[in-house]
Amino acid sequence: MLKALYDYAVKNDLALPPGFVNKPIRAYILLAEDGHYLGIEQCEDEVLPCPDIGSMANSKDKCNILAEKLSCVVVDPQAGENVKNQFFRQTLHDGASAEPKLALCLRALEDQEVATLILEECKKRKLKGMDRISFKVGGRSILKSPALSAWWSEYRKQFTKNNGQPETRCMITGEPTVPLATVPPVTGLAAVGGHPRGDALICFDKSAFCSYGLKQAANAPVSETAFAAVKAALDDLLAGAPAMYQRKKADQVVPIAPIFAGIKFVHWYDEPIALEEDAIQWDLIDFEDEDEEEDEEDALTEAEQQAQERQREAQANAAADRLVKSVQTGEHATSLSNRYHILLLSGANGRVMVRHYENGSYETLQKNLAQWEADLKLVDDWGTQLLRPRKLSARLSCLMKYQKGDSKSSERMKKELAGLTPTIILAILHNTPLPDEVAVRALATIRSKMVQEEEEQKKWPSVAVCCQWLKVWLLRKHRARNEEEHLMPYYHPDMPSAAYHCGALVAIYTELQKRAMPDIGAGIAQRYYASASRTPKLVLGQLERMAKIYLEKLDSPAAIQGYEDHLNEVSCFFTPEHPLPSALNLEEQSYFALGYRQMSAQLTKERLERIAAAEQKKAQKKEEN
Repeated sequence: MLKALYDYAVKNDLALPPGFVNKPIRAYILLAEDGHYLGIEQCEDEVLPCPDIGSMANSKDKCNILAEKLSCVVVDPQAGENVKNQFFRQTLHDGASAEPKLALCLRALEDQEVATLILEECKKRKLKGMDRISFKVGGRSILKSPALSAWWSEYRKQFTKNNGQPETRCMITGEPTVPLATVPPVTGLAAVGGHPRGDALICFDKSAFCSYGLKQAANAPVSETAFAAVKAALDDLLAGAPAMYQRKKADQVVPIAPIFAGIKFVHWYDEPIALEEDAIQWDLIDFEDEDEEEDEEDALTEAEQQAQERQREAQANAAADRLVKSVQTGEHATSLSNRYHILLLSGANGRVMVRHYENGSYETLQKNLAQWEADLKLVDDWGTQLLRPRKLSARLSCLMKYQKGDSKSSERMKKELAGLTPTIILAILHNTPLPDEVAVRALATIRSKMVQEEEEQKKWPSVAVCCQWLKVWLLRKHRARNEEEHLMPYYHPDMPSAAYHCGALVAIYTELQKRAMPDIGAGIAQRYYASASRTPKLVLGQLERMAKIYLEKLDSPAAIQGYEDHLNEVSCFFTPEHPLPSALNLEEQSYFALGYRQMSAQLTKERLERIAAAEQKKAQKKEEN
């Protein structure tokens, strides 16, 4: 893992020289070539490599040089001595022999009149004492001086501590080195349990963690240069990998690494890749999230489906062109040789928690993600189209029981799904079965939704997404057992599952009741779904008797005939050889949920078609008259 991160930094030119850290600059003190003060220049947090002394900059008497907080760089001449400012000026004095422009910076700070002008201008521009500022001499940032870099590489050695550690080999590069006693913290994990100031990736702060008499990080020796590259790689990846996509931070599409159940998902590739070719980004992460309501817009329109197919066709053609070109030139196509890397991270007690790391073939990854999409295909509530794709985070949130007025679902996800999420992600990436817990949670969510009012049932998290989880879970179980697959995106009347047809019957009874008694309060789904999904034989007999009453209330012969046809079509599955099941296990309960869902969609489709046909007929009569 560390070697892969190191290689990423090297390939993307992220590695900084030892003693330098990328930092945002808020403003510059402008000096002419002769040192004359020109004013203050504000900038939009320009990020540049800056000299850094690590944690010692937080002490009472030291600070970083050339790029530091305004309160350390410039002090009011009337305010008395400032120890950090004295250290800052001393380092400028020491470096002036290598870079003469540092002497101009020092002279400006020691001139009381100039210092006063700087502070007044900063106040006018509403700069705060915590804002980081630096210098420009002759219109060029002093931080970009080659002479400064050469001087600082030697000068900084007085701030490094080896603690008497002997030279050994770096575990990342294999090169001889004096290992770091402590490594710089990794930032960017505050949202997933990390410390705002950063967390240790390599940490041996207790004797129980140490071996062979080695102290601290010498138990996993890394050179300063190598770990600086690793940290630079993590900084870039946690920020959305602008280097991987060859994008500037301001223009990048992905603002930060996505979070799944309190875990940050980081990925990259060995070879350069365009954003549009990133299978992980498009097929797993970047689906547009929907509003927390499920309505007509939750389904893909025909035009959108066609556009999606055209996009995939274009991607496939581009991949084919690259393959043909690779054959002609003798070079391997990227899709054939590239490899992906995935890293799941969180923070705890000041340490980086590596939940999982893996790498694999890009080509295999594409196939597995395509299979994931295919497995998810399921009809929408109106029975005419497929459900829209969703972000994985949105899907995961459906695996929690519905709680009305829940405003802290993300916190619940961290507690309930932190252990399950990595397993799900690996199953998606490897095209392997999902854990049984997925089905248990999906069924629990469905039951918790079914007891709600119909309007509440339509609100997100949706029953449809839970049924998608069940469909994937069932399909992959069958594949693992080398069994024939029968599940379809739409209602399948020839499904060889008694539980599936039990669910379909409950859906028909529910729709029939709504048609016969539209003003009823708690309907069949609210009252009987949960018990019917576990013990259908005890419930379906009662629902059958109730259905006869509902049929008598209908005033449309066509409607009566339609419902009777549906009931007969489904009921004919049950014979002495296939009796109504007394109890359903986990797989059968999942089939029950899918049968109910798909039959409900089928009935809704037919109802909408009847309404459309009636309106068309009415319009035709109106035109004739």
